[in-house]
Amino acid sequence: MTDGTAGGVATDAAEAPGGDSGEAMVGLGDGWDADDGAGRRPEEEAARVMVAFGQTLKTLRLRAGLDRAEFGKLIGYSAATVGSFEQGRRIPTPRTIDRADEVLRADGLLGLWKEQVERAQYPVFFQGMAALEKEAVELLAYDTLVVKGLLQTEEYMRALLAMRRPVLDQETIEQRVAARLARQDIFDRWPAPLMSFVMDESVLRRPYGGMDVLRGQLEHLLLIGQKRNVEIQVMPLGCEESAGVDGPFTVVSRHDGKKFVYAEAQGTSALQTDAAQTTLAAARYGIIRSQSLTSRESLAFIEGLLASL
Repeated sequence: MTDGTAGGVATDAAEAPGGDSGEAMVGLGDGWDADDGAGRRPEEEAARVMVAFGQTLKTLRLRAGLDRAEFGKLIGYSAATVGSFEQGRRIPTPRTIDRADEVLRADGLLGLWKEQVERAQYPVFFQGMAALEKEAVELLAYDTLVVKGLLQTEEYMRALLAMRRPVLDQETIEQRVAARLARQDIFDRWPAPLMSFVMDESVLRRPYGGMDVLRGQLEHLLLIGQKRNVEIQVMPLGCEESAGVDGPFTVVSRHDGKKFVYAEAQGTSALQTDAAQTTLAAARYGIIRSQSLTSRESLAFIEGLLASL
C-alpha cells in the first residue's frame, strides 16, 4: 500500500527537505539497519520525542492544578486520552497542541514541540515525503493499487489500515488516520500547488471496506476533481500501452525547482533527487497522462462507475 502504509527504508541519494541543493541523502530510515548502538534508531527517536512531549504536558497540567479529566474537558478529550498523550502513546494534532498551550498558559512552550511531534506521527520511512508535501509547488502521482493517501476518505483509510499484516493496534490506526487527514490540508493551501493524479481503473473498482466505502470514495474523488489546481485522470483497463508498468510513484517539485521522486513497494521506500532520475520520472509521468483518459473524460467515467454501484 502506498502513502505511508508500507514499512521500509530509503535508498538512493537525495537532499534533506529544506536544505542546501546537492545530491545528498534524505534519511527515511536508511543506514539504521547497521546501527551499532552509537545513535538512536528513527523509531526510537520518535518515541523519545513523544515521551519528552508528554512529560512536558503533564508538568504544565500539574502546575495549572488540573487533573486529567478537568484538562481533557477543556481541550475536548477524555481523561484516558490525556493520559495517552502524557505517556507518549498517542500523538496530538497541531491544533490540539495549540489549544493545550492556550489552556495551560504555556506561552508557546508546547508550540515549540509541534514540528517534532508532527514528524513523529508518520512512519519513519515516510517522514521525508511528508515534509516535502508541505513544500510542494507541484505534485504528480501515479497509483495502481489504492487511491492516493491525499485523496482518501477517512473510511477508506481505516479500511486499508485494518488490512495491514501484521495487524496494527487500534491506537496506531488512529494516529495514522489523523496524520493522513492532516496531510490533506495541502488542498487548502495558498498559493495552491498544482496537483495531478493518475490511477488505474482497477483502483476505482476495488471495494476495499465494502461498497459503501467505495461509493464514498468515488464521490470524494468527484469533489476533489472539481478543484482548479487538481487534475484526476484514469488509466483504462482496456489501454493496450502504459508507461506505468513499473508501478506507482510520485514526483514532487519544490519552489527552488528541485524535484524528488518517491516510491514504495513491498516493505521498501525510496526518495530520489538525482537529476537524471527525476527528469526521467517526470517525462514518464507525462507519457502516462497522455495514455490516460482526459480529466473531463475521467470524471465522467467515475460518475458512470458510481451510478453503476
